[in-house]
Amino acid sequence: MAQELDTRDPFTRAEGIAAGLTPRQLRGPRFRTIFRSVYVASTRPPSPRLRVQAALKLFDDLAWASHASAARIHEIPIPTIADEHVSVPQAKHRRQHPGIRTHVGQSWHVVVADGIRVSTPLQTFVELAEIVGLVDLVVIGDHLVRRTPLTRGQLVDFCASSRHRAARRAGEAAAYVREDVDSPMETRLRMLIVLAGLPEPRVNLTVRTGDGEVVRKYDLSYPESKVVIEYDGRHHVERIEQWESDLGRREAIDQADWRILVVVSSGIYKTPGDTLARIHRLLLARGVLGVPTRLGNGWRPHFPGYGEAA
Repeated sequence: MAQELDTRDPFTRAEGIAAGLTPRQLRGPRFRTIFRSVYVASTRPPSPRLRVQAALKLFDDLAWASHASAARIHEIPIPTIADEHVSVPQAKHRRQHPGIRTHVGQSWHVVVADGIRVSTPLQTFVELAEIVGLVDLVVIGDHLVRRTPLTRGQLVDFCASSRHRAARRAGEAAAYVREDVDSPMETRLRMLIVLAGLPEPRVNLTVRTGDGEVVRKYDLSYPESKVVIEYDGRHHVERIEQWESDLGRREAIDQADWRILVVVSSGIYKTPGDTLARIHRLLLARGVLGVPTRLGNGWRPHFPGYGEAA
């Protein structure tokens, strides 16, 4: 007797045959191959969650999504990583499949999220230290303490107590994580500044009136010297009203004797050295304490085009 099968969820070739499907049907237009021998109904739209489910179909019930796959389930922002990642409790459970990387991990840091066995967010942070660089990992950490109930202290403590082989690298990144960071690009800009040996700016300083009303909020700042550094992600003016509002706000900053330096994406991804030179000159001119006469090179391995110069 054929077994019932919901083809809207990923299923293996063996499950399809047991449900009465023929090899010819599986190769036909009704189904789409996700991994070798794993199929889904062609009407089911692709999604990160679906691909993680499909990867886990190739392993037994003791396996779980980890690393980049866990990040996708937890909706943690990560760089583009093609492979799915599956962890198993013992080496004997490892399987080799194209497009899937298998790890041996600690099953006591596993939860069930949306019906999928997956590494906890804290464990995912440590695991990601194996496959992403320092700046990307700080972006992830800033996201976790901004968008989830986790605190920076919990992140630091977990890395310190973890026996994972990437725990030390994760701990180095956790030390740079800060609360209340609004966007990944703000993190990247802050890391560019800090890794060059410049004093660390305040994150999201809020200026209020005497009765507590918020007047301004600065991405990165040096309040004692009245310096503001802002990331502007617009490629074009989408709303005249917003543009005029921003211009008015920046004029008000100038009138209050604050100096504002605006950085766009190309200043981080294409010309980080030029961006640092601009920031360095401004901090020296405004007398910010602790500014070195020369920039350090610690930023070079972590930003595009500068790794070989480190």
